[in-house]
Amino acid sequence: MAIPTTYTADEALQRLKEGNARFVTGTARFSTRREGHVDLASGQSPYATILGCSDSRVPPELIFDAGFGELFVIRVAGNVLGPAILGTLQYAATHLHTPLFVVLGHEGCGAVDATIALKTTGAVQKSGIHFLLREILPSLEGLDLQQPAEALLRSAVEANVREAVRQLLSTEEARERVEEGQVKLVGAVYELETGKARFLE
Repeated sequence: MAIPTTYTADEALQRLKEGNARFVTGTARFSTRREGHVDLASGQSPYATILGCSDSRVPPELIFDAGFGELFVIRVAGNVLGPAILGTLQYAATHLHTPLFVVLGHEGCGAVDATIALKTTGAVQKSGIHFLLREILPSLEGLDLQQPAEALLRSAVEANVREAVRQLLSTEEARERVEEGQVKLVGAVYELETGKARFLE
């Protein structure tokens, strides 16, 4: 059961930024206790939906210092889109009414790095991994593949996030909701060394 959140998209984004600031400074409040007056057994009311990478170093609930029931999280290697992911995002929009959607990539993403290797050297991967990397390939178009490896990976990670946001906004439903001000869709890149989530606004 969904319980409508009281946060606007801008308020939800600010809440994420403040939570990440606490995480970065070591003052995070996250704990195993339930916060708020809503009984989570009776329903959920997340204020943000986050599509992130499966990388074990990037748990959204921790880096945004969020409690139980506050974030609706979808995680898949390379934070790629696909039918099941799109369906889950649509569920969040239609049934949970989250006002904020975030595509969260991260520095040093192995899936993006493997996609660079596929494009530049033709590196062979197992069929399932290859299928995943094909979803990331379009984001590499237009990048300078001759730049130093570290810089190329940083550029590719950000381009992959921007491409996912672009793809989402290309759907009529998402475009209408954003234009009407019902939801906000943003990209972000998590910096492994600093712990900071850099929003691409």
